[in-house]
Amino acid sequence: MKRTPIALFVLIILLWMSLACSGTEALSQAQDTPQPGAVLFQDDFSDSHSGWDTWEDEVSMVKYQDGGLRILVGEEEYDYWTSPGEKYLDTRVEVEAAKLSGPDDNDFGILCRYKDPDNFYALLISSDGYAGILKVKDGAYNLISGESMDYFEVIQKGSAVNRLEARCVGSKLALSVNGQELLSVDDFDFMYGEVGLIAGSYDEPGVDIFFDNFIVYNP
Repeated sequence: MKRTPIALFVLIILLWMSLACSGTEALSQAQDTPQPGAVLFQDDFSDSHSGWDTWEDEVSMVKYQDGGLRILVGEEEYDYWTSPGEKYLDTRVEVEAAKLSGPDDNDFGILCRYKDPDNFYALLISSDGYAGILKVKDGAYNLISGESMDYFEVIQKGSAVNRLEARCVGSKLALSVNGQELLSVDDFDFMYGEVGLIAGSYDEPGVDIFFDNFIVYNP
């Protein structure tokens, strides 16, 4: 009767163990991969220690307040933003936003693929009904959705609440407001980075925006 050599037998056992471990690792990775539509991060701002960058001075602030996140821009021609430090490739981000006070000629919205203060995307609306998609690259601001922000009736004016949704998937950036897609562009410069919130002023300071119910989904 022929016998299997000991060395060959040991090799077969090691190969079987390697395949078994690989299968287990692949299964674990599959289980850890978020399903489409899964919530990756959410914050209703009820916990003032949930990780957002906050600060306050004599005229401006980014702070937790009354169960939301408030950005007050006390200077003209200025933007402030904040992030919880969460980084992603592809995302669908939703938030509720409303103006507390200040001019309707403003902008506010969602950041995606934020790399640093000089490189990010911002998907924006204004309290007088305009929307646009902004790219900041190497510190230069460029509106990539058109020559200027576009007007849309679906955006609630003044101090009304708007539900914003930003989709940053592959090269596509899309902005929806109150369930309706308004703008969509393709851009390949940034494919990964933080999510966050932004508000800004133009000729008149005092833009005061309140955000609530921030949710990041796997698209």
